[in-house]
Amino acid sequence: MKLLVRNLSRTITEHEIRVLFTEHGKVADCNLVLDKETGQSKGFAFVEMPNDAEAAVAIKALNQSTVDKSKIRVKKADA
Repeated sequence: MKLLVRNLSRTITEHEIRVLFTEHGKVADCNLVLDKETGQSKGFAFVEMPNDAEAAVAIKALNQSTVDKSKIRVKKADA
């Protein structure tokens, strides 16, 4: 299941996001979206979790949680 993670701190790294989601299951891919001109985070990422049950647990556990002083939002990404 592909997840959309929004409202991320601009300083969070792709590795930190991967570690956060790995606590809830296997992460196949993690893609922090960066601004092409500045290389800075745009504040959102996509996380791919192959097991839908684990992805559902991650959504429930992490949606509206505070990570690096930002309240993040996690939901299933639109196809």
